[in-house]
Amino acid sequence: MRYAETGFNLEVDLSRGNIERVETDPQLARLHLGGLGTSAKILWDRVPPEIGPFSPDNLLIFSTGLLGGTPAPGANRTIVATISPQTLFMAYSMMGGFFAPELKYAGYDKIVFRGKSPNLVYLWINNDKVEIRDAAHLKGKGSIETAEIIRRELKEPKAQVAAIGLAGENRVFMASIEHGKSSASRLGIGAVMGDKNLKAVAVRGTKDVNVAKPAEYMALCEKVLEYIPIRNSKPVPGVMPILAGLGSPKEMAVHDEKWHTENFSWGNARERRKDFWNAEIEKKWTEAMESVRKRLVSCYNCPMKCGAIISVPGLSTYMMKCFSKLTYTMAAYSDLDFGFKIAQRATEYGVDGFSTPQVMAFALELLKAGILTDADMPGMPADNEGRFYWLLDRIVRREGIGDVLADGTHWAAKRIGKGAEAYAHNNIRKHEQLPLKLSMLNPIYFLMYCTGEKANITQIEGNFPQAPFPTMEERQEFVKDWIQVPHEKFKQYLLEWEPRGEKSMPYYPTIEATCDIVDWQETMHYIDDSLGVCAGLSSFPLKPPYHMHNYPAFISAAAGFDMDQDGLALAARRNRTLVRAVNVRRGLRRADERPPDDHWKKRFPELEAKLLDAYYRFKGWNLDGIPTAESLHELSMDYVAEDLLRRGILAEGGRAPAGTAPAGSKGGMNGGALQ
Repeated sequence: MRYAETGFNLEVDLSRGNIERVETDPQLARLHLGGLGTSAKILWDRVPPEIGPFSPDNLLIFSTGLLGGTPAPGANRTIVATISPQTLFMAYSMMGGFFAPELKYAGYDKIVFRGKSPNLVYLWINNDKVEIRDAAHLKGKGSIETAEIIRRELKEPKAQVAAIGLAGENRVFMASIEHGKSSASRLGIGAVMGDKNLKAVAVRGTKDVNVAKPAEYMALCEKVLEYIPIRNSKPVPGVMPILAGLGSPKEMAVHDEKWHTENFSWGNARERRKDFWNAEIEKKWTEAMESVRKRLVSCYNCPMKCGAIISVPGLSTYMMKCFSKLTYTMAAYSDLDFGFKIAQRATEYGVDGFSTPQVMAFALELLKAGILTDADMPGMPADNEGRFYWLLDRIVRREGIGDVLADGTHWAAKRIGKGAEAYAHNNIRKHEQLPLKLSMLNPIYFLMYCTGEKANITQIEGNFPQAPFPTMEERQEFVKDWIQVPHEKFKQYLLEWEPRGEKSMPYYPTIEATCDIVDWQETMHYIDDSLGVCAGLSSFPLKPPYHMHNYPAFISAAAGFDMDQDGLALAARRNRTLVRAVNVRRGLRRADERPPDDHWKKRFPELEAKLLDAYYRFKGWNLDGIPTAESLHELSMDYVAEDLLRRGILAEGGRAPAGTAPAGSKGGMNGGALQ
């Protein structure tokens, strides 16, 4: 008997209309845990770098995690993986809600889609009965509306549905996959789903998920449930509200937006409004939020309430979470009333709530600069909010200038030319980032921005405080019950970190300490994304209930194989290296690893180069950012080294050959933005 995982994947060939239930190798769980790890292995094995995002041979993988669907609180994440049309690298995005547990209860760990359907379809999974159904009647429907229609026609109100909207159908590079209480939004995975003519996936499952040691496992789960209210009753002082407690993050419960509105940049990630927040705005925004927020909601088997049901008069109800509460508001220099209204339409269209507002603000900045003209935007309203609605509608339909903007700021700027590239200033690997602009270089965040394969800082940061506490007394108080650290040295790093003086940024934490801290935070995210556990209870907040000391016991009790802290760290490193290898094989090099030039006002090029050198060595990569044959051997990944050597990406001795192509420069990337 397989424990924790079902031991079966669904393989769906949309071109042929063929569906197979395929048994998986149990050894893969020991090596990669599940979720992101095993999805990366599938992409490595089956999607060579010659395959572009919109090729029929690209895969779209919906995955549960190893602990998904078990009684572990917060073990509900669906990990969706593919090749991104925006970056041309591997994309993976997580969504909460109920989809992954339902898929486990139907008897499957993953759904692997390949090919392209000749017509618009959706997949219906009802335990052992799986069928591809016609979706012609759903063409052009919104993501939420699609889910409602499917549940009605199936006469199955408990079916969990993941769907795309019009943006996905039209292969918009910011297209998301929406699912009730969450979404998989970043890097354009909804565009890949639309390219495959797959409108939705619906699933209903009533089977059991078995764990190896039920009594031991339940005792571990009880400890987590006991810890959560204790932790939340002691919010961390001196940090932003969303980090004071637990959650992913609990933005919808927060009324104090001073930190976000004054530190994040408005418009096209340009202007910090340091004196924006005042009592009058706080009152107005609080009233706006409380008038539309009907209730806070949780994902499957989780006591946290990180999302909210939003009901704006005259509009359909939808779910909102995290910083998307502010993205449209700040991009348009508007208020929460506008943000809540346009977000409803954007959710139905199925677009990423972080990238899309920036793309629209980018277009208006180009208009103001004269790079775009009124002729490019015929019929656009004169008022600012009306312009955002107008641009959103044209982007998701790929009409006129919207067809250019639908590829994101990087590719759009290249097509527009005339100096537009200078306005696409907030990207990493061709992907729009959170509009956070700061003063002094932070060495920890520099490395996380540079090297994170997800190209999304919100999925990398976490357990180590973002800034030093002002006084030694505060630091000492924080470390007293800091049980989550994998090693005592992290406490010392924090105790010595000061706001000013010799042990302050950018030269403290030291290069060695910075590598340790980044590796710890990164490791936790890779564990969560393979186990299927929400980052809000593990890798994102300070002092979470899940950590390196208790995760091994969860894995052992659930899956039935021995796991300790060293083994868990090794599995995370293996998964992280495999994702890196997928991207290296697709052209990723050191030249791509740079944050936006204006992310920090004070930059230190020599220090930044040393940080990158040190981190590459720390991870077992050469100075081009390519995993060495030696480090791959240590991770039981000789098959990767052999492939990189055969392709000439990795030469004998560990370095990349001279003249290796930079990312995105290869010809034949089917589905690239400029084709």
